[in-house]
Amino acid sequence: MRTAVVTGGGTGIGRAIALELVSQGLDVTITGRRAEVLAEVPGVKHVAFDAADPAAVRSALTDLPSQVDVLVNNAGGNIGHDDTKTRWLANYEANVVSAVLVTEALTPRFADNGRVITIGSIAGRRGGGSYGAAKAAVEAWTADLAGELGTRGITANVVSPGLIVDTEFFGDSMSEERLKTLIGQTKNGRAGTPQDVAALVGFLASERAGHITGQVLAVNGGAHLGR
Repeated sequence: MRTAVVTGGGTGIGRAIALELVSQGLDVTITGRRAEVLAEVPGVKHVAFDAADPAAVRSALTDLPSQVDVLVNNAGGNIGHDDTKTRWLANYEANVVSAVLVTEALTPRFADNGRVITIGSIAGRRGGGSYGAAKAAVEAWTADLAGELGTRGITANVVSPGLIVDTEFFGDSMSEERLKTLIGQTKNGRAGTPQDVAALVGFLASERAGHITGQVLAVNGGAHLGR
């Protein structure tokens, strides 16, 4: 059985991805900082740790699969803070450092022809302050990673969502006016869902996607054209 690790797998996009991979028959382990939230996801194993903490990542290795066919780096978020330096460093750690640490820790365990999929954001192309800059860095790092792992048939890609409802990322903070504006920017006239993102991740995780690597694939309803 193929195995998968999904960071930030307790809610929203990460949870939907984990359930999608389970439906495809993978043995899935999810990670996150809140054990009680992780435990509520059915059909998966879970390991609680902070993916941006090197010591925590090392300690968690004993509980993570000995072989990994699919790694989904979903942990992250938009960290707000009044102090500029603190905000920028916090967003870089949450979105870039977390992905790098987990990926490097698990690289010796990757199966040949494996898959590394990292969740980016439309903000990496359209702007978004410290959060957008961090997601842009994820794209640059993934380009290098594709080259490093490609000789083993391992692919590395970024899935870049736009507006996705039913997630903790937006929660109840978005006004109805802002929501309508963002939906109005799409070509299909609707917000995205976690399942929309999970469907693409599920394909990229499959054996059929072996010749797609080093790419940024958008899930945004055409709100931004990646061309």
